[in-house]
Amino acid sequence: MYKFDEINYYEDDLNIKNILKEINLQEIDESLNICDLTNIVNKHDIWQKNLPRIHPHYAVKCNDNPYIVKTLAELGTSFDCASKNEIKQVLDFGVNPEHIIFANPCKPLSHIEFAKEKNVQTGTVDNEFEIYKLYKHYPESKLVVRFRCEAKNAQCPLGNKFGCDAENDATALMLLAKSLDLNVCGTSFHVGSGCNEFAAYNRAIMTAKNIFNFGEMLGFNMNLLDIGGGFPGSDDTKFLTISNIINVALDRYFSSQKIKVIAEPGRFYVAAAYTLICKIHAKREVRNAGKLDTKMYYINDGVYGSFNCILYDHHEVTATHMLNDSEGGLPTFKTLLWGPTCDALDKISDNLYLPNLNCGDLLAFPNMGAYTVPIASPFNGFMTPKTLYFMKKKPT
Repeated sequence: MYKFDEINYYEDDLNIKNILKEINLQEIDESLNICDLTNIVNKHDIWQKNLPRIHPHYAVKCNDNPYIVKTLAELGTSFDCASKNEIKQVLDFGVNPEHIIFANPCKPLSHIEFAKEKNVQTGTVDNEFEIYKLYKHYPESKLVVRFRCEAKNAQCPLGNKFGCDAENDATALMLLAKSLDLNVCGTSFHVGSGCNEFAAYNRAIMTAKNIFNFGEMLGFNMNLLDIGGGFPGSDDTKFLTISNIINVALDRYFSSQKIKVIAEPGRFYVAAAYTLICKIHAKREVRNAGKLDTKMYYINDGVYGSFNCILYDHHEVTATHMLNDSEGGLPTFKTLLWGPTCDALDKISDNLYLPNLNCGDLLAFPNMGAYTVPIASPFNGFMTPKTLYFMKKKPT
C-alpha cells in the first residue's frame, strides 16, 4: 500500500491508472495529488544540458513543498526566496546562504534583519526607498538592480509591480547606491511568468549589458546577471527554443566567463511533476429546447483549492477521464466543471469535451505542480488535497 508520509519508489514507468486501482478513493472525499519527483530530476538534467552556463535558483514561491525543496537542494540547485520563511526553509536543508538570492524588491524590515542574521547578502532592488532601507539596516548587502523588460505575451505579467525603468531609473539607483557607499554587484529582470514572447530574453539581455557598462563606469564590480524566470514547465520544445535564444544573447553580450549568470525557474521544475486526481460527486444535465446542451459535473477540488492557478496563474486545464479500463472511442459531450464550494465563481472550465461520466468517476489533471499547492485554501470547509510522492528506483 502506498504511504503519504514518505516517498514511494517505482521501477519502470509511473502508471497512474494502476496506482488508482490500488487506492480506494471512493471512501475519500478529498482530491489527490500524485507527484513524480523523478520528473524534477529529469528537468534538472534538461536544464544543465541546454543552459549549462546558467545557475538555476529555484523560485520557492512556485511550490514550497518540502519534498520538492529537498530534492532540488540535493541536486545542487540554488534558490530564489521572497521572504524570511522561504529563506529559513531552504537553509534548514543545508543550503549555503551564498546560494540564495533574496529576490523580492520590496522587503519587510524583519525579513531584511533575518537575511542579515543568516548572511544572505544578495538581493534585488528597484526603487530608492529600498536602497535607503538597506543602507540603514543592511549596508553589507550586495544589490542587484532589477529593471523592467517585459514580454509582450506572458501568462503572468509582472512589470506593473516590479522593475525600474532601464534607461532612467536604473542609472539613478546606481548613482544613489554609489553615493551611499553600497555595493551593486549586478542587474536582473523578469520577462513575465510563463513567457510566450521568446525574443524578450534577447531584448532584456541586451539592455542588461548597457546597465552593466554604466555600473562598471561607476566603479562597481558587476559580476552577476539574473535573467529571472518565465520558463515553461510542460513544453520542452518551447524551452529548447528559449534556451537557444538565451545562449546566443549571452555569447553576444556577456561572453566573459567572469560574469556569473543565474535564473529563477519555478514552473519549469515542478509544473509537470504533479497530476491532480479529482472525483465527481454531483452531476447535472442542461437542456436547451429539449436537447442536451451541456453536461455539468461538480468535483471535489476547485478554484479556491488546487485550481486557484486558473485565477492566479491563468492556467488552462486539461482533463482525462479515468474510467475503469475504458480507453478511447467513447462519444464526448460539451462539459462544464464546477468546484465544490457554494461560490458561483468556482468554475474550473466550460470548454472541455468529455465522455458521459457519473458520480464517483475520476478525472486526472496533468501539469498541476506550479502555483497550486502553496495557495490552496480550505474555503467553505473543503480540504486541500493529500499528496502521494513517487520516485524511480536507481539501477543497482
